[in-house]
Amino acid sequence: MTTVEAGGSTAYWEPGSHILWRYRENAGDRFHIVRPVTVVRDDADLLAVWLAPGTECLKPALADGTPLHREPLRSRYTKPRTVQRGRWLGTGVLKLARPGEPWSVWLFWEQGWRFKNWYVNLEQPLARWAGGVDSEDHFLDICVYPDRTWGWRDEDEFAQAQLDGLMNAEVAEGVREAGRAAEEAIRAWAPPFSDGWQHWRPDPSWAVPSLPEDSDRTPAHVSS
Repeated sequence: MTTVEAGGSTAYWEPGSHILWRYRENAGDRFHIVRPVTVVRDDADLLAVWLAPGTECLKPALADGTPLHREPLRSRYTKPRTVQRGRWLGTGVLKLARPGEPWSVWLFWEQGWRFKNWYVNLEQPLARWAGGVDSEDHFLDICVYPDRTWGWRDEDEFAQAQLDGLMNAEVAEGVREAGRAAEEAIRAWAPPFSDGWQHWRPDPSWAVPSLPEDSDRTPAHVSS
């Protein structure tokens, strides 16, 4: 993995570098979501990465083997959990994040590169380390469509997470405030929505990055 020193203390990754995009549990210190990605762009204004189809990732699972999405919401966050390896299914995802912003924007395509939607993932601002970036997901999301219409997603999960003690009222209000700021960016059609990223395509020479054995630890070994 190659970084470039810029402005003294900040090191930026060169395009084509492999890093980890990770999420910490909401009520713990363990990383339960880890996705190896390829850097598309990294500078003082934006980090853009590509999650390739078929990438091996670390994901949360219920200890009894029940897939998370099949567990009723009322018990989804309270049953014992573990983490397991699995492949990213479907088409790839382009993830965009601006420094200090409490959300990232993901772009999804259908087969054949037909653009599907932007997805605003509300989360803690990304924290950089030598091998990637870390955050904590905040459950609430916004889906933005090519015709510029948009709508909230996962409000039921956001409410349940509060009931189950995964975030307190102060944190929840901060998430709502971040969501309102994201709404303003959507209405104004500000970057990254206006930047034409839906026309971007990955370099066909890029290899799919591997998931290191110590991917849920810091520091983790990340191959270039």
